Amino acid sequence: MNTPLWTEASLQSATGGTLYGTIGAVTGISIDTRTLNQGDIFVALEGESRDGHDFVRLAFEKGAAAALVLDRRAEEFADAGALIAVPDVLDGLRHLGLAARARSHARIAAITGSVGKTGTKEALKTLLSKQAATHASVASYNNHFGVPLTLARMPQNAHYGVFEIGMNHAGEIEPLTKMVKPHVALITTVEAVHLEFFPTIEAIADAKSEIFSGLLPDGVAVINRDNPHYERMRAAAEASSASRIVRFGKHSEADIRLLDVTLWPDASDVVVEFFGHRKTYRLGSPGRHLAMNSLGVLGVANALGAELEGVLSSMKDVTPPSGRGARMMLGEGDNSICVLDESYNANPAAIRAALAVLASTPIGKNGRRIAVLGDMRELGEQSAMLHASLAPDLVAHQVDLLFACGPFMASLWHEAPQSMRGAYASDSSALEPLLLEAIRPGDTVMIKGSLGSRMGPLVTALKNHFAKGNR
Repeated sequence: MNTPLWTEASLQSATGGTLYGTIGAVTGISIDTRTLNQGDIFVALEGESRDGHDFVRLAFEKGAAAALVLDRRAEEFADAGALIAVPDVLDGLRHLGLAARARSHARIAAITGSVGKTGTKEALKTLLSKQAATHASVASYNNHFGVPLTLARMPQNAHYGVFEIGMNHAGEIEPLTKMVKPHVALITTVEAVHLEFFPTIEAIADAKSEIFSGLLPDGVAVINRDNPHYERMRAAAEASSASRIVRFGKHSEADIRLLDVTLWPDASDVVVEFFGHRKTYRLGSPGRHLAMNSLGVLGVANALGAELEGVLSSMKDVTPPSGRGARMMLGEGDNSICVLDESYNANPAAIRAALAVLASTPIGKNGRRIAVLGDMRELGEQSAMLHASLAPDLVAHQVDLLFACGPFMASLWHEAPQSMRGAYASDSSALEPLLLEAIRPGDTVMIKGSLGSRMGPLVTALKNHFAKGNR
Protein backbone atom coordinates (compact mmCIF):
# COMPACT_ATOMS: atom_id res chain seq x y z
CA MET A 1 0.00 0.00 0.00
CA ASN A 2 1.35 3.42 -0.96
CA THR A 3 2.08 5.88 1.84
CA PRO A 4 -0.34 8.82 1.60
CA LEU A 5 1.19 12.19 0.81
CA TRP A 6 -0.65 13.77 3.73
CA THR A 7 -2.95 12.56 6.49
CA GLU A 8 -5.55 14.55 8.38
CA ALA A 9 -3.25 14.81 11.39
CA SER A 10 -0.19 15.89 9.39
CA LEU A 11 -2.23 18.48 7.48
CA GLN A 12 -3.52 20.05 10.66
CA SER A 13 -0.09 19.97 12.26
CA ALA A 14 1.55 21.59 9.23
CA THR A 15 -1.00 24.34 8.55
CA GLY A 16 -2.38 24.96 12.04
CA GLY A 17 -5.74 25.27 10.30
CA THR A 18 -9.22 24.40 11.51
CA LEU A 19 -10.62 21.16 10.12
CA TYR A 20 -14.21 20.76 8.96
CA GLY A 21 -15.25 17.22 8.13
CA THR A 22 -13.10 14.13 7.85
CA ILE A 23 -10.15 13.97 5.50
CA GLY A 24 -9.07 10.61 4.10
CA ALA A 25 -5.70 9.76 2.59
CA VAL A 26 -4.41 12.61 0.43
CA THR A 27 -2.51 11.62 -2.71
CA GLY A 28 -1.74 15.00 -4.24
CA ILE A 29 -2.13 18.77 -4.15
CA SER A 30 -3.72 20.92 -6.86
CA ILE A 31 -4.22 24.62 -7.51
CA ASP A 32 -6.11 24.05 -10.78
CA THR A 33 -9.33 22.07 -11.17
CA ARG A 34 -8.48 21.40 -14.83
CA THR A 35 -5.64 19.10 -13.74
CA LEU A 36 -6.99 18.01 -10.35
CA ASN A 37 -6.96 14.27 -9.63
CA GLN A 38 -9.16 12.34 -7.26
CA GLY A 39 -7.64 12.41 -3.79
CA ASP A 40 -5.95 15.81 -4.22
CA ILE A 41 -6.21 18.70 -1.81
CA PHE A 42 -7.48 21.73 -3.70
CA VAL A 43 -5.66 24.91 -2.66
CA ALA A 44 -7.96 27.91 -3.24
CA LEU A 45 -5.33 30.53 -4.05
CA GLU A 46 -6.42 34.09 -4.70
CA GLY A 47 -4.84 35.35 -7.94
CA GLU A 48 -4.87 38.68 -9.74
CA SER A 49 -7.61 37.65 -12.13
CA ARG A 50 -9.20 34.59 -10.47
CA ASP A 51 -10.09 33.48 -6.97
CA GLY A 52 -9.64 29.78 -6.27
CA HIS A 53 -12.63 29.87 -3.95
CA ASP A 54 -14.82 30.17 -7.05
CA PHE A 55 -13.75 26.61 -7.98
CA VAL A 56 -14.00 24.85 -4.61
CA ARG A 57 -17.29 23.12 -5.38
CA LEU A 58 -16.02 22.02 -8.79
CA ALA A 59 -12.94 20.58 -7.08
CA PHE A 60 -15.12 18.41 -4.86
CA GLU A 61 -17.19 17.31 -7.85
CA LYS A 62 -13.95 16.09 -9.42
CA GLY A 63 -12.99 14.08 -6.34
CA ALA A 64 -10.90 16.41 -4.17
CA ALA A 65 -10.17 14.93 -0.75
CA ALA A 66 -10.28 18.36 0.89
CA ALA A 67 -9.91 22.07 0.16
CA LEU A 68 -7.57 24.59 1.76
CA VAL A 69 -9.66 27.76 2.11
CA LEU A 70 -9.79 31.08 3.92
CA ASP A 71 -11.28 30.71 7.38
CA ARG A 72 -13.66 33.62 6.80
CA ARG A 73 -15.16 31.78 3.82
CA ALA A 74 -15.32 28.27 5.23
CA GLU A 75 -19.06 28.45 5.94
CA GLU A 76 -19.75 28.89 2.21
CA PHE A 77 -18.46 25.37 1.55
CA ALA A 78 -19.51 23.57 4.71
CA ASP A 79 -21.83 21.30 2.73
CA ALA A 80 -19.35 20.65 -0.12
CA GLY A 81 -16.66 18.54 1.52
CA ALA A 82 -13.82 18.46 4.03
CA LEU A 83 -12.05 21.77 4.60
CA ILE A 84 -8.85 23.09 6.13
CA ALA A 85 -9.52 26.72 7.03
CA VAL A 86 -6.60 29.10 7.46
CA PRO A 87 -6.17 32.89 7.76
CA ASP A 88 -4.11 33.04 4.52
CA VAL A 89 -4.24 30.30 1.88
CA LEU A 90 -0.83 31.03 0.33
CA ASP A 91 0.71 31.07 3.79
CA GLY A 92 -1.01 27.75 4.50
CA LEU A 93 0.58 26.32 1.34
CA ARG A 94 3.97 27.63 2.46
CA HIS A 95 3.58 25.86 5.80
CA LEU A 96 2.76 22.63 3.97
CA GLY A 97 5.91 23.06 1.90
CA LEU A 98 8.06 23.74 4.95
CA ALA A 99 6.65 20.69 6.74
CA ALA A 100 7.32 18.51 3.69
CA ARG A 101 10.92 19.76 3.54
CA ALA A 102 11.43 19.18 7.27
CA ARG A 103 10.34 15.54 7.09
CA SER A 104 12.27 14.74 3.90
CA HIS A 105 15.58 12.89 3.77
CA ALA A 106 16.03 13.61 0.06
CA ARG A 107 19.16 15.10 -1.46
CA ILE A 108 17.98 18.44 -2.84
CA ALA A 109 19.14 20.62 -5.74
CA ALA A 110 17.98 24.16 -6.54
CA ILE A 111 18.34 25.54 -10.06
CA THR A 112 18.19 29.11 -11.34
CA GLY A 113 19.63 31.11 -14.23
CA SER A 114 18.68 33.59 -16.92
CA VAL A 115 18.52 30.82 -19.52
CA GLY A 116 18.20 27.06 -19.33
CA LYS A 117 16.87 26.47 -15.83
CA THR A 118 13.77 24.50 -16.88
CA GLY A 119 15.70 22.34 -19.35
CA THR A 120 18.38 21.73 -16.73
CA LYS A 121 15.76 20.78 -14.16
CA GLU A 122 14.14 18.37 -16.61
CA ALA A 123 17.53 16.87 -17.49
CA LEU A 124 18.31 16.23 -13.83
CA LYS A 125 14.87 14.72 -13.33
CA THR A 126 15.46 12.34 -16.25
CA LEU A 127 18.92 11.30 -15.11
CA LEU A 128 18.31 10.99 -11.38
CA SER A 129 15.02 9.11 -11.84
CA LYS A 130 16.97 6.27 -13.42
CA GLN A 131 18.90 5.82 -10.17
CA ALA A 132 16.38 6.53 -7.38
CA ALA A 133 12.95 8.04 -6.62
CA THR A 134 13.12 11.65 -7.81
CA HIS A 135 10.72 14.54 -7.24
CA ALA A 136 10.93 17.70 -9.38
CA SER A 137 9.09 20.91 -10.17
CA VAL A 138 6.28 20.57 -12.70
CA ALA A 139 6.56 22.76 -15.81
CA SER A 140 7.97 26.13 -14.67
CA TYR A 141 6.50 26.17 -11.15
CA ASN A 142 9.35 28.30 -9.86
CA ASN A 143 7.77 31.31 -8.13
CA HIS A 144 6.23 32.31 -4.79
CA PHE A 145 3.47 29.70 -5.07
CA GLY A 146 5.15 27.18 -7.41
CA VAL A 147 8.06 26.44 -5.08
CA PRO A 148 5.99 25.78 -1.91
CA LEU A 149 3.52 23.78 -4.03
CA THR A 150 6.35 21.60 -5.34
CA LEU A 151 7.67 21.13 -1.83
CA ALA A 152 4.21 20.21 -0.51
CA ARG A 153 3.90 17.58 -3.26
CA MET A 154 7.23 15.90 -2.40
CA PRO A 155 6.70 12.27 -1.33
CA GLN A 156 8.34 11.18 1.89
CA ASN A 157 10.26 8.43 0.06
CA ALA A 158 11.91 10.74 -2.48
CA HIS A 159 15.66 10.16 -2.68
CA TYR A 160 16.31 13.22 -4.83
CA GLY A 161 14.50 16.54 -5.18
CA VAL A 162 15.07 19.05 -8.00
CA PHE A 163 13.60 22.54 -7.62
CA GLU A 164 13.56 25.32 -10.20
CA ILE A 165 13.62 28.83 -8.70
CA GLY A 166 12.92 31.91 -10.81
CA MET A 167 12.58 35.63 -10.27
CA ASN A 168 11.60 38.91 -11.88
CA HIS A 169 12.83 41.21 -9.12
CA ALA A 170 15.64 41.32 -6.57
CA GLY A 171 14.87 39.59 -3.30
CA GLU A 172 12.50 36.99 -4.76
CA ILE A 173 14.90 34.03 -4.82
CA GLU A 174 16.21 34.28 -1.25
CA PRO A 175 12.99 33.33 0.62
CA LEU A 176 12.36 30.48 -1.82
CA THR A 177 15.82 28.93 -1.58
CA LYS A 178 15.61 29.17 2.20
CA MET A 179 12.40 27.13 2.02
CA VAL A 180 14.00 24.54 -0.25
CA LYS A 181 17.24 24.29 1.78
CA PRO A 182 19.24 22.72 -1.06
CA HIS A 183 22.35 20.61 -0.71
CA VAL A 184 23.42 21.83 -4.17
CA ALA A 185 22.60 25.11 -5.94
CA LEU A 186 23.27 25.87 -9.61
CA ILE A 187 23.21 29.08 -11.64
CA THR A 188 23.13 28.08 -15.32
CA THR A 189 24.12 31.54 -16.60
CA VAL A 190 23.41 35.25 -16.20
CA GLU A 191 22.19 37.19 -19.24
CA ALA A 192 20.27 40.34 -20.20
CA VAL A 193 16.87 39.20 -18.93
CA HIS A 194 14.34 41.18 -16.83
CA LEU A 195 16.25 44.40 -17.52
CA GLU A 196 12.94 46.22 -17.13
CA PHE A 197 13.25 45.55 -13.40
CA PHE A 198 17.03 45.83 -12.93
CA PRO A 199 19.41 48.73 -13.48
CA THR A 200 22.27 46.52 -14.74
CA ILE A 201 23.12 42.94 -15.64
CA GLU A 202 25.37 42.94 -12.57
CA ALA A 203 22.27 43.47 -10.46
CA ILE A 204 20.71 40.43 -12.14
CA ALA A 205 23.80 38.40 -11.24
CA ASP A 206 23.43 39.47 -7.62
CA ALA A 207 19.74 38.52 -7.61
CA LYS A 208 20.45 35.10 -9.11
CA SER A 209 23.23 34.57 -6.56
CA GLU A 210 20.63 34.73 -3.78
CA ILE A 211 20.11 31.03 -4.47
CA PHE A 212 23.28 30.25 -2.52
CA SER A 213 21.87 31.85 0.64
CA GLY A 214 19.67 28.79 1.21
CA LEU A 215 22.44 26.20 0.94
CA LEU A 216 22.72 23.81 3.85
CA PRO A 217 26.06 23.61 5.70
CA ASP A 218 28.59 21.74 3.55
CA GLY A 219 26.52 22.58 0.48
CA VAL A 220 27.90 22.81 -3.05
CA ALA A 221 27.60 25.81 -5.38
CA VAL A 222 27.78 25.06 -9.13
CA ILE A 223 28.67 28.08 -11.30
CA ASN A 224 29.30 28.80 -14.99
CA ARG A 225 33.00 29.74 -15.11
CA ASP A 226 32.66 31.25 -18.58
CA ASN A 227 30.07 33.83 -17.56
CA PRO A 228 31.35 37.42 -17.32
CA HIS A 229 29.77 37.69 -13.87
CA TYR A 230 31.46 34.60 -12.45
CA GLU A 231 33.39 36.55 -9.81
CA ARG A 232 30.20 38.10 -8.40
CA MET A 233 28.55 34.69 -8.22
CA ARG A 234 31.67 33.14 -6.70
CA ALA A 235 31.80 35.83 -4.01
CA ALA A 236 28.15 35.19 -3.11
CA ALA A 237 28.79 31.45 -2.92
CA GLU A 238 31.81 31.97 -0.68
CA ALA A 239 29.71 34.13 1.64
CA SER A 240 27.14 31.33 1.96
CA SER A 241 27.24 27.95 3.71
CA ALA A 242 28.82 26.38 0.63
CA SER A 243 31.84 24.26 1.47
CA ARG A 244 32.77 23.79 -2.17
CA ILE A 245 32.38 25.56 -5.52
CA VAL A 246 32.20 23.52 -8.72
CA ARG A 247 33.00 25.44 -11.90
CA PHE A 248 31.92 24.38 -15.39
CA GLY A 249 32.59 25.74 -18.86
CA LYS A 250 35.33 26.02 -21.47
CA HIS A 251 37.57 28.06 -19.16
CA SER A 252 40.90 26.50 -18.22
CA GLU A 253 39.97 26.77 -14.53
CA ALA A 254 36.71 24.83 -14.95
CA ASP A 255 36.42 21.65 -12.87
CA ILE A 256 34.08 20.24 -15.53
CA ARG A 257 35.57 21.54 -18.77
CA LEU A 258 34.08 21.34 -22.23
CA LEU A 259 36.72 20.04 -24.62
CA ASP A 260 34.68 19.36 -27.74
CA VAL A 261 31.12 19.04 -28.99
CA THR A 262 29.89 17.54 -32.26
CA LEU A 263 26.38 18.52 -33.27
CA TRP A 264 23.91 16.19 -34.97
CA PRO A 265 20.30 16.91 -36.00
CA ASP A 266 18.93 15.15 -32.91
CA ALA A 267 21.91 14.94 -30.55
CA SER A 268 25.26 16.30 -29.43
CA ASP A 269 28.42 14.27 -28.79
CA VAL A 270 30.21 15.87 -25.87
CA VAL A 271 33.79 15.48 -24.64
CA VAL A 272 34.61 16.87 -21.20
CA GLU A 273 37.39 16.87 -18.67
CA PHE A 274 35.66 15.90 -15.42
CA PHE A 275 37.88 16.78 -12.47
CA GLY A 276 40.92 15.79 -14.50
CA HIS A 277 39.41 12.73 -16.17
CA ARG A 278 38.33 12.64 -19.82
CA LYS A 279 34.70 11.61 -20.31
CA THR A 280 32.52 11.34 -23.41
CA TYR A 281 28.75 11.06 -23.75
CA ARG A 282 25.94 11.58 -26.20
CA LEU A 283 23.33 14.18 -25.24
CA GLY A 284 19.88 13.60 -26.73
CA SER A 285 19.53 17.29 -27.60
CA PRO A 286 21.24 19.32 -30.34
CA GLY A 287 22.96 22.59 -29.53
CA ARG A 288 26.19 23.95 -28.06
CA HIS A 289 24.25 25.81 -25.38
CA LEU A 290 22.58 22.56 -24.29
CA ALA A 291 25.94 20.81 -24.27
CA MET A 292 27.21 23.57 -21.99
CA ASN A 293 24.17 23.22 -19.72
CA SER A 294 24.86 19.49 -19.51
CA LEU A 295 28.14 20.27 -17.77
CA GLY A 296 26.23 22.01 -15.00
CA VAL A 297 23.91 19.01 -14.86
CA LEU A 298 26.93 16.74 -14.35
CA GLY A 299 28.18 18.98 -11.56
CA VAL A 300 24.84 18.88 -9.72
CA ALA A 301 24.28 15.14 -10.18
CA ASN A 302 27.78 14.36 -8.94
CA ALA A 303 27.40 16.64 -5.90
CA LEU A 304 24.10 14.95 -5.05
CA GLY A 305 25.87 11.59 -4.97
CA ALA A 306 24.52 10.08 -8.19
CA GLU A 307 26.55 7.31 -9.83
CA LEU A 308 28.58 9.10 -12.51
CA GLU A 309 28.82 6.43 -15.21
CA GLY A 310 25.06 5.87 -14.99
CA VAL A 311 24.50 9.60 -15.44
CA LEU A 312 26.80 9.71 -18.47
CA SER A 313 25.14 6.73 -20.15
CA SER A 314 21.68 8.22 -19.55
CA MET A 315 22.52 11.59 -21.14
CA LYS A 316 21.23 10.20 -24.44
CA ASP A 317 17.74 10.23 -22.92
CA VAL A 318 17.84 13.96 -22.19
CA THR A 319 15.66 15.61 -24.85
CA PRO A 320 14.37 19.20 -25.14
CA PRO A 321 11.14 19.93 -23.24
CA SER A 322 8.07 21.05 -25.19
CA GLY A 323 8.42 24.67 -26.26
CA ARG A 324 12.14 24.67 -25.47
CA GLY A 325 13.73 23.16 -28.56
CA ALA A 326 11.58 20.12 -29.27
CA ARG A 327 12.10 19.02 -32.88
CA MET A 328 9.24 17.62 -34.96
CA MET A 329 8.67 16.58 -38.54
CA LEU A 330 5.31 17.60 -40.00
CA GLY A 331 3.86 16.13 -43.16
CA GLU A 332 5.06 13.08 -45.03
CA GLY A 333 8.00 12.33 -47.30
CA ASP A 334 8.84 15.06 -49.76
CA ASN A 335 5.96 17.19 -48.45
CA SER A 336 7.33 17.46 -44.91
CA ILE A 337 8.85 20.32 -42.96
CA CYS A 338 10.94 20.40 -39.78
CA VAL A 339 9.79 22.58 -36.86
CA LEU A 340 11.98 23.60 -33.93
CA ASP A 341 9.56 24.51 -31.16
CA GLU A 342 11.25 27.18 -29.03
CA SER A 343 7.97 28.96 -28.38
CA TYR A 344 7.89 29.01 -24.57
CA ASN A 345 10.14 31.99 -23.84
CA ALA A 346 12.86 34.22 -25.23
CA ASN A 347 15.69 36.59 -24.45
CA PRO A 348 18.69 37.71 -26.53
CA ALA A 349 20.98 34.86 -25.42
CA ALA A 350 18.28 32.23 -25.91
CA ILE A 351 17.42 33.48 -29.41
CA ARG A 352 21.08 33.43 -30.43
CA ALA A 353 21.37 29.86 -29.15
CA ALA A 354 18.21 28.86 -31.03
CA LEU A 355 19.53 30.43 -34.24
CA ALA A 356 22.69 28.35 -33.86
CA VAL A 357 20.59 25.20 -33.63
CA LEU A 358 18.58 26.29 -36.66
CA ALA A 359 21.83 26.74 -38.59
CA SER A 360 22.93 23.20 -37.76
CA THR A 361 19.59 21.57 -38.59
CA PRO A 362 19.37 20.07 -42.09
CA ILE A 363 16.86 21.36 -44.62
CA GLY A 364 15.10 19.35 -47.29
CA LYS A 365 15.34 19.68 -51.05
CA ASN A 366 14.67 23.31 -52.00
CA GLY A 367 14.08 24.04 -48.31
CA ARG A 368 14.94 27.19 -46.40
CA ARG A 369 15.89 28.06 -42.84
CA ILE A 370 13.12 30.23 -41.44
CA ALA A 371 13.20 32.12 -38.13
CA VAL A 372 9.80 33.06 -36.70
CA LEU A 373 10.37 35.49 -33.84
CA GLY A 374 8.06 37.25 -31.40
CA ASP A 375 8.81 39.99 -28.91
CA MET A 376 11.27 39.48 -26.08
CA ARG A 377 9.60 40.97 -23.00
CA GLU A 378 10.89 42.72 -19.85
CA LEU A 379 13.96 44.27 -21.47
CA GLY A 380 13.14 47.84 -20.43
CA GLU A 381 14.68 50.87 -22.11
CA GLN A 382 17.18 48.73 -24.02
CA SER A 383 14.46 46.68 -25.70
CA ALA A 384 14.67 48.25 -29.19
CA MET A 385 18.46 48.04 -29.23
CA LEU A 386 18.54 44.43 -27.99
CA HIS A 387 16.02 43.33 -30.62
CA ALA A 388 17.87 45.11 -33.42
CA SER A 389 21.19 43.65 -32.24
CA LEU A 390 20.06 40.20 -33.37
CA ALA A 391 20.31 41.15 -37.07
CA PRO A 392 23.99 40.11 -37.44
CA ASP A 393 23.13 36.75 -35.86
CA LEU A 394 20.44 36.15 -38.50
CA VAL A 395 23.08 36.67 -41.18
CA ALA A 396 25.80 34.68 -39.39
CA HIS A 397 23.48 31.69 -38.99
CA GLN A 398 22.36 31.84 -42.63
CA VAL A 399 18.68 32.45 -41.99
CA ASP A 400 16.86 32.60 -45.32
CA LEU A 401 13.64 34.21 -44.13
CA LEU A 402 12.56 36.14 -41.04
CA PHE A 403 8.94 36.23 -39.93
CA ALA A 404 8.48 38.62 -37.01
CA CYS A 405 5.65 39.94 -34.88
CA GLY A 406 5.13 42.40 -32.05
CA PRO A 407 6.06 46.05 -31.55
CA PHE A 408 9.57 45.31 -30.26
CA MET A 409 10.42 42.90 -33.07
CA ALA A 410 9.78 45.74 -35.51
CA SER A 411 13.27 46.96 -34.60
CA LEU A 412 14.81 43.69 -35.79
CA TRP A 413 12.56 43.57 -38.84
CA HIS A 414 13.82 46.96 -40.05
CA GLU A 415 17.44 46.05 -39.28
CA ALA A 416 17.35 42.70 -41.12
CA PRO A 417 18.51 42.52 -44.74
CA GLN A 418 15.74 43.24 -47.23
CA SER A 419 16.18 39.86 -48.90
CA MET A 420 15.54 38.11 -45.58
CA ARG A 421 12.22 39.77 -44.78
CA GLY A 422 9.46 37.20 -45.07
CA ALA A 423 6.63 39.00 -43.27
CA TYR A 424 5.95 41.19 -40.26
CA ALA A 425 2.70 41.53 -38.31
CA SER A 426 1.52 43.27 -35.17
CA ASP A 427 0.98 40.00 -33.29
CA SER A 428 1.21 36.24 -33.74
CA SER A 429 -2.42 35.79 -34.79
CA ALA A 430 -1.94 38.25 -37.65
CA LEU A 431 1.33 36.58 -38.61
CA GLU A 432 -0.20 33.09 -38.76
CA PRO A 433 -1.83 33.24 -42.25
CA LEU A 434 1.27 34.90 -43.70
CA LEU A 435 3.48 32.14 -42.33
CA LEU A 436 1.20 29.31 -43.47
CA GLU A 437 1.04 30.75 -46.96
CA ALA A 438 4.82 31.01 -47.23
CA ILE A 439 5.89 27.61 -45.87
CA ARG A 440 6.88 25.01 -48.45
CA PRO A 441 8.17 21.41 -48.31
CA GLY A 442 11.77 21.05 -47.17
CA ASP A 443 11.71 24.13 -44.91
CA THR A 444 13.09 24.10 -41.37
CA VAL A 445 11.20 26.54 -39.17
CA MET A 446 12.31 27.78 -35.75
CA ILE A 447 9.63 29.53 -33.66
CA LYS A 448 10.60 31.57 -30.60
CA GLY A 449 9.33 34.45 -28.48
CA SER A 450 8.49 35.41 -24.92
CA LEU A 451 5.46 33.67 -23.47
CA GLY A 452 3.41 36.85 -23.67
CA SER A 453 3.98 37.08 -27.43
CA ARG A 454 1.96 33.86 -27.88
CA MET A 455 4.17 32.01 -30.33
CA GLY A 456 2.91 28.58 -29.24
CA PRO A 457 -0.28 28.89 -31.32
CA LEU A 458 1.89 29.20 -34.43
CA VAL A 459 3.35 25.76 -33.69
CA THR A 460 -0.19 24.42 -33.30
CA ALA A 461 -1.24 26.10 -36.54
CA LEU A 462 1.58 24.40 -38.45
CA LYS A 463 0.66 21.02 -36.94
CA ASN A 464 -2.97 21.44 -37.97
CA HIS A 465 -2.02 22.73 -41.40
CA PHE A 466 0.10 19.71 -42.23
CA ALA A 467 -2.26 17.25 -40.53
CA LYS A 468 -4.85 18.25 -43.14
CA GLY A 469 -2.48 17.28 -45.92
CA ASN A 470 -1.73 20.83 -47.07
CA ARG A 471 1.31 21.53 -49.21
